[in-house]
Amino acid sequence: MLSRVADSLYWMSRYFERADHCARVLEANYNLMLNPSKVSTEERWQRIMASLGIASTAEGIDPQMAMIKLTSDPEDESSIVSCISECRENAGQVREQISSEMWERLNRLYHQVTQANSRLETDADPLRLVAAVREGSYEFRGVTAATMSHGEGWQFIQLGKYMERSCALPVLLDAYFSTAGEADDLDWVGLLASCAAFESYCKVYTADLKPESMAEFLLLNPEFPYSVRYAIERMSESIAAISRTSVTHATSRIERIAGRLRASLAYAQITEIMTGGLHRYLDSVVEQCKSLHAAVHAVYIDYPIQSALEA
Repeated sequence: MLSRVADSLYWMSRYFERADHCARVLEANYNLMLNPSKVSTEERWQRIMASLGIASTAEGIDPQMAMIKLTSDPEDESSIVSCISECRENAGQVREQISSEMWERLNRLYHQVTQANSRLETDADPLRLVAAVREGSYEFRGVTAATMSHGEGWQFIQLGKYMERSCALPVLLDAYFSTAGEADDLDWVGLLASCAAFESYCKVYTADLKPESMAEFLLLNPEFPYSVRYAIERMSESIAAISRTSVTHATSRIERIAGRLRASLAYAQITEIMTGGLHRYLDSVVEQCKSLHAAVHAVYIDYPIQSALEA
């Protein structure tokens, strides 16, 4: 596969996952700010912004204005509109590699988002845009799984999705657990809802909202799609599949980083993580994901021509 094709598929998937993650967090938490609790609206909003990794850029902005900015500002690279636009741009560059159904669904979502963006006026309008993205994400992913050949291109799409998820989930968890003493039950429900995890969590731990149990579920559960461990294991599987089909032999560093990262979650215990410091552990996961991204980029995307000739 050409490096430019792999790059476009990878970033198409990362941008789509980024838009979906932002939409999920906003949808789950925005209405919670309207509920009275010991936590002030400002504190709750700052936690939401920190969970998206953009607390510094949203400082001092009215929540409603920040909501509109996060959903519809084309100049803000973190906004949903910007992410969907970048996703569509990358998909357009590899139209021959994706199915017609994928392009049609993505193109339709892009026009839904941009048209809704042009007429945001009331408090409910950003939430309607967010809901459109959430529904569109289920459709796009279903169409992708059902209509695209699960070969090398598919693996780069999976790698992009789970790389983005593996980076975003630790940031989300850190935002909540770094101020766990200030959080109330509504905040913990918001965290679980941000990961579409409330019902799945209750099936394992009942409705007892214990911070340590939630950390264990969202960090170490091997079966839930929005746990960090699940995302990293799927990412490792995609890397292994790409390595088997690749003509290059310079994959040992990628596999070593992925294997070490996977093992750090597969054999971890939540009590040990909490004792050693959850913040430090989550930071380590993010840093290892960044190293893995850099290694993948160096081997498959931006490699020297001499490496390709020697492969």
